[in-house]
Amino acid sequence: MSGHVSGGNPALSSLRLVPAGMALLPLVPLALLGGASWFARWVRPSADEWCFLPLVRDEGFMALVNQFYSTGNGRIANGVLVASYASFGVAGQQWYAGISAAVMLVLLWAWAAALLRRTGGRLPRGVPLFSAATVLAVFCFASTNTYKTFFWPASSVSHTFPPVLAAAATIPALLATSRRERALAVAFACVVGAVLGTLSEETSVVALVLLALALLLGRRAFPAGQLVFVRVWCAAAGAGILIGTAVLLTSPGSRNRRARYQADSLFTPESLYASMRGYAQILHTLLTTWQYVGAIAVGVLIGVLARRADGSVPRPDRRAPLLLGSGAAALLFSGYVCTAIAYPAFGPSVATANRLWNDYLFPLLLLLVGAGGLLGNLTVRRYRRGTAPVAAGAALLGVCVTAVLAMSLRDLESDMRVRATAWDRQDRLLRERAAAGATVLPYKPLAISSMLEPFSSDKRPWPASCVAVYYQVKKVTDGTEHRG
Repeated sequence: MSGHVSGGNPALSSLRLVPAGMALLPLVPLALLGGASWFARWVRPSADEWCFLPLVRDEGFMALVNQFYSTGNGRIANGVLVASYASFGVAGQQWYAGISAAVMLVLLWAWAAALLRRTGGRLPRGVPLFSAATVLAVFCFASTNTYKTFFWPASSVSHTFPPVLAAAATIPALLATSRRERALAVAFACVVGAVLGTLSEETSVVALVLLALALLLGRRAFPAGQLVFVRVWCAAAGAGILIGTAVLLTSPGSRNRRARYQADSLFTPESLYASMRGYAQILHTLLTTWQYVGAIAVGVLIGVLARRADGSVPRPDRRAPLLLGSGAAALLFSGYVCTAIAYPAFGPSVATANRLWNDYLFPLLLLLVGAGGLLGNLTVRRYRRGTAPVAAGAALLGVCVTAVLAMSLRDLESDMRVRATAWDRQDRLLRERAAAGATVLPYKPLAISSMLEPFSSDKRPWPASCVAVYYQVKKVTDGTEHRG
């Protein structure tokens, strides 16, 4: 993954000027991810966790998985992941952010390494890790609601982790060279596809659209010798997703959810039009979130510094415009489909429920990296002796975006700390009263980042009943009416 320059090749002269500090670049986004993981110690139960935690505590791991399948939404894999952190109570919620960040970073770093190996490219030491960490940081923290994207485990399990897992599913295929390795890659794709089908409907939609695009553009996008393997791999991945989706859609929980939200209404012209209007608002928000330029900067840095194994500058791929354009069209289409699917449950708020965007936002960020890579490659081929400033500028832009994200994250950490302090104080008081024999407790809502809390919404009263179960009492009342 590292490249060393030697000889008199003029194309490499600018690469010699790349500062030795390039290897230290990953420390910047890694510090941001590490800090965010440390801030997660202030996470406390809210929304769905009020119901998840007491169910696992009282009835065990499989009770929650069964609840997802039988009455919730049918997402079995989702239920397994939720039960995994809920089994550890409040501590599990606090650990989740750091563990998930580490897992996603390793997957993205491994994916970048697999791409380099497959293409025969080389990059200076530190650049692949910097690229993976920066893209992950932008994905998690440039969100309009970072708390729901990164710190709220129930949302991360459903919409933040799945698209990263879907991208990482291609790693075995990228590394496969023998017949046995290709067979294993096909089997792995089918298994991961089935998991995705029972983990996130939206990520499944995006993956299916991209798989269909790969099959459609197969002859133009892949060498003739790899075409059969690509088609078999795509078919296996698609079959796995369809199998998982079939399990989900035929589950009692999914049927209950569709009936509860009148999911059949998504096919009506009114719903499709409203979904399009909401999707237009989403795209406006994404296009005006300037921090996503960090993904382009990462791509430019890669494009400027990438070299072949012999040290030469790679030629621009003639297929790049076609792949980028068709990929953008496919992601825009799948984004609308995801919005239409979610509209019956979320209504007009689908335009502000940012966690629902992540399933297609993440591959859009990867597309921006690809566009930046093409721009960087064209730059280095045209201005061979003046690319060091371009590389330094791209790296500096990535660092600046990271710094801006760190400042906004610091403000969120302050809000989280204030809520955690108040939550802990109230938790001790309620436990003391419950231990003393009280059967009705006053609970004061402690909302953060638009998270649902008991008594914070007349339309969704269910958290109050879950809080009562959590404290093992008959009922909780609105504590804002019990001051002093």
